[in-house]
Amino acid sequence: MAMIDLKAADGHELGAYEVHPDGARAAVVIVQEIFGVNPHIRSVVDRYAARGYHAVAPAIFDRAERGVELEYTAEGVQEGIAIRGRIPWEETMADVAAAVERATATGPVAVVGYCFGGSVAWRAAHSLPVSAAVGYYGGAIAEFIDEDPKVPVMLHFGADDQAIPLTIAEEVRERYPQVEVFVYEGAGHGFNCDARESYAPGAAALAQERTLDFLARAGVRP
Repeated sequence: MAMIDLKAADGHELGAYEVHPDGARAAVVIVQEIFGVNPHIRSVVDRYAARGYHAVAPAIFDRAERGVELEYTAEGVQEGIAIRGRIPWEETMADVAAAVERATATGPVAVVGYCFGGSVAWRAAHSLPVSAAVGYYGGAIAEFIDEDPKVPVMLHFGADDQAIPLTIAEEVRERYPQVEVFVYEGAGHGFNCDARESYAPGAAALAQERTLDFLARAGVRP
């Protein structure tokens, strides 16, 4: 496990946290929340690697500020939103594409994103050369709802998410019946993150089980 350097198509250089277990035959690109590639996101990379995946999390906030690692506080939220607002969407996608390109050498690649990263995963399914995408509570999916997915997609939402209306999940279901959409009762925003007060272990475990099964069905097997 190590921090590595990536280079996007426009020449921008960014960091990434990577774990590449011996014998890996597939990869996942983990896309951060608005809190950066912090200890939690690194732990997600570690967990996928422990299951045999080549896992890499690009530091997509490096475009605005290098080495961002924010805490799950109100101040962290505001700072993360501000940093996110300084980076055009297409530059973010270029940085994720750089991680996908690196991971492709291992085998089939999926993008798995959380919060802000969940929306990135939705866009990746439309525009990047990946085999599958999984998004957790991606609020900006509504903004890009017309970007029809070109590969299998699974989305997870919390029924009690005060930040993201469930109309997003409903619209995806209506427009794209091939997308697997799950809503978790009693779960709020960030329910998968064990570093947040909103962590819902039951929902997180079920979402992880469903995600791993989905990746296997999509041909992204470690």
